[in-house]
Amino acid sequence: MSLHAESLDYADGETLCEGYVAHDSAHAGPRPCVLIAHAWDGQNAIIRAMAERFAAQGYVGFALDVYGKGVRGDVTGDNSHLMGPFLEDRALLRRRMRAALEAARRHPRVDPERVAVLGYCFGGLCALDLARAAPEGLRGAVSVHGMLHPPRLGPQPPISASILLLHGWEDPTAKPDAVLGIARELTEAGADWQLQAYGHAMHAFTFPGAQRPEAGIQYHPVAAGRADAALRTFLAQVLGEAAPAPGQAGASGNG
Repeated sequence: MSLHAESLDYADGETLCEGYVAHDSAHAGPRPCVLIAHAWDGQNAIIRAMAERFAAQGYVGFALDVYGKGVRGDVTGDNSHLMGPFLEDRALLRRRMRAALEAARRHPRVDPERVAVLGYCFGGLCALDLARAAPEGLRGAVSVHGMLHPPRLGPQPPISASILLLHGWEDPTAKPDAVLGIARELTEAGADWQLQAYGHAMHAFTFPGAQRPEAGIQYHPVAAGRADAALRTFLAQVLGEAAPAPGQAGASGNG
């Protein structure tokens, strides 16, 4: 493999964002792209390494930036002040996600008609909100222990992207009523969707550093392995490529 990685500036209106793009330069021609939405701590080394692991499998890995260039949080700290404005203004979050998608689709190494988005925790909500926008070129969206509540931005258009929800049943950020709610929402939107719920798994179950069971946050290696296998299979199906092996370490934080 001949890995090439670079930072890529792109804009959402007046906000400058900094993506991180990785691909194997030995592959000629446009490749399918996995767009990676970060958790509440912002784009960091863990998410960038994930982009590189996708690149090692023949995808273009694109680690997006919701918060803006240079705005980063604390991997183990409270990043509510960064995430909160986007939870309160889901139209803003949708615009930011669409800007990232369009930046990825413009990249010369990316096949603009074969893009999937993946996110952990807050990033899972980001991935779902992009799918809810029904943008051109988006083939699939994956939420891993993500927030599931709808954006309430008016009538939901049909969702064209396939959806995969990987959920810990004991996750306090997405209780059973929220799971049933998104099942109804996706069904009514005509989406091709599937759900894997893991018994006894809490929030951030793919993140080895998650060790706060009293707060409903706990790494669960068995569930993480199952989620990883489901993710690889799903991406291979929606992007038409061999399934990547990005590893079981998922979210870079617990939000």
